[in-house]
Amino acid sequence: MKKYNKLLLAAIIAATLIGQVACKKFLDREPQSIVSAEDAFKNFTNFQGFTEELYHCIPDFTNAYWTNCWNWGEDEIQSTSRDFHFVVKIDNGDFWGWQAQFDGWQAGWMDRNNTSTNDDRFTKSLWKLGWYGIRKANMGLENMDKLTDATQEEKDLIKGQLLFFRGWFHFMFIQYFGGLPYIDRVLPGDEKLTLPRLTYSECADKAAADFREAANLLPVNWDNTTAGKRTLGKNQLRINKVMALGYLGKNYLWAGSPLMNYVSTGNHGYHAEYCKKAAAAFGELLTLCEAGDAPHKLVEFSKYYTNFYSTGQNWLLAGSTEAIFRSSYFGGNSSNYNTSRQYQPNGILVDEAVKFLPTANYVDYYGMANGLPIKDITKADPESGYDPSYPWMGRDPRFYNDIVYDGVKCIQGATTDEPNRYANLYTGGSYRDISTGSRTGYLLYKFIPITVNKYDNGSTYDKALNIHVPYMRLADVYLMYAEAAAQGYGSPSGKDANYSKTAVDAVNFIRDRAGVGHVAAQFLGSLEAFMPELRRERAVELSFEGHRFNDLRRWMLLIHSPYTLKKSVEFDRAPGFSTTDPKSNRVLNLREVVILERRFSEKHYWLPLKNSDASMYLEFPQNPGW
Repeated sequence: MKKYNKLLLAAIIAATLIGQVACKKFLDREPQSIVSAEDAFKNFTNFQGFTEELYHCIPDFTNAYWTNCWNWGEDEIQSTSRDFHFVVKIDNGDFWGWQAQFDGWQAGWMDRNNTSTNDDRFTKSLWKLGWYGIRKANMGLENMDKLTDATQEEKDLIKGQLLFFRGWFHFMFIQYFGGLPYIDRVLPGDEKLTLPRLTYSECADKAAADFREAANLLPVNWDNTTAGKRTLGKNQLRINKVMALGYLGKNYLWAGSPLMNYVSTGNHGYHAEYCKKAAAAFGELLTLCEAGDAPHKLVEFSKYYTNFYSTGQNWLLAGSTEAIFRSSYFGGNSSNYNTSRQYQPNGILVDEAVKFLPTANYVDYYGMANGLPIKDITKADPESGYDPSYPWMGRDPRFYNDIVYDGVKCIQGATTDEPNRYANLYTGGSYRDISTGSRTGYLLYKFIPITVNKYDNGSTYDKALNIHVPYMRLADVYLMYAEAAAQGYGSPSGKDANYSKTAVDAVNFIRDRAGVGHVAAQFLGSLEAFMPELRRERAVELSFEGHRFNDLRRWMLLIHSPYTLKKSVEFDRAPGFSTTDPKSNRVLNLREVVILERRFSEKHYWLPLKNSDASMYLEFPQNPGW
């Protein structure tokens, strides 16, 4: 046991085990059950079987627990009925809360005590399975020479997947923790640990090399390969060229962002060369898609929901043609009774106490349909057409898709609770219970049908509701390209030489899908004028998909007001309230109230490592301030 523990410890750097039970079962196997390396790696079928376990190391953050928390910026706030989710701990400055020993409910998806690669969604942990996955990828890469009974295509498929996973797990770690050792070999159990923490840029360069080689080896679509035809129509989640290019670009953009550039070079601005590399990778990906060589394209806005959930389709994995990288889905009925009920007021629409609410300050980013922002939610703006007496009128169409506001019809069919058929989100309304209802004056319906309530029964078993938010989708790539091209080439009209669109073209392409006005001329005169509008577009299009926390961190905005504030919207209904067209309802006394202010300092730009890991050897220190 001690020898096995030491082996795994050295391999994963962090002092964590997949589990003592799993360890004992591994050591107690019958001799005849042990497969030799020659058999495990000799042909494509066997080697692919070895590789498949890596897919089970990716947490499904949407359905990891009974209720699920993945938005940790100023975008979302939890109801007060419970306080165990990580977002509450972050609000209090307690970033230790990602660690299993500080998560008594084991509700988080970044670290858990009980971790395995089985089909149980409750056993997925990024920290433990990520290091395990890196070791497994390295084992596979070191045994490629044993893959003798295989075509060149099959060898490329195996090696490409292994390289991708090694790069992906390292990238996921460094974006939260900063530079770490980059493990690119299987570490012997008797080797003294001295691997230093590299700079962020050094890690990013190594991850980029893995992603680039993976992209060179992998096909755009497994269905078009000889090996892939054996599983024709079931290859959507298999690692391919598009995924590798997507993360190649994201890895470079993150390395070029202010926070990562600062810790690597001391410069608080963007790193132009990294941004140019990111733009090139994204441009290569988008060219494949726009030419029809890759099967990805934006879904039409009337089907926008298919990016996030399916219903009535036998638990079809959500994502449609837009999803690029998703986790596996561990259980068909997971969303029906869990994630689907964490957004509506308890007792009125569903029976679940924990709620996740969109903050009023974040909803303000949803500007007007003409593409202009709302400068101050309480003041009229003749330029944009916003009127605080009619705050729901003329808004970005994505506002109406994602957000439930006062007066929206929430119960569609027969009900015994007629007074609550329409959302009572005004100050003092029945939907405004801070413990189990809305603390903010809004509800989030981006990831659920409007029929998910105890009267319309939109989440009963027969509805086969499957909520599954992707790690990366095509719209994200367009907006990352826009950021990289603008910063790399110093202008809203910046572009990669091998791709047709400029930065502003990419933003407008996303707006066109939703029917939103293009970026106004007043924002195109300089990079400084353009970036706030680009960031606002990213906030709206990718709202509540788990990106905001890392975006605020890498832009070095997380610790600065107003990004530290979480607010509610308060108002009274004016006489003549109508349920026919809630957009046209007039309100009185519109104002926003600060619910909480986060007290952050520089140390909060990075999550703390586990103290047990940071005390293993001198070259692996804790993050500053922790």
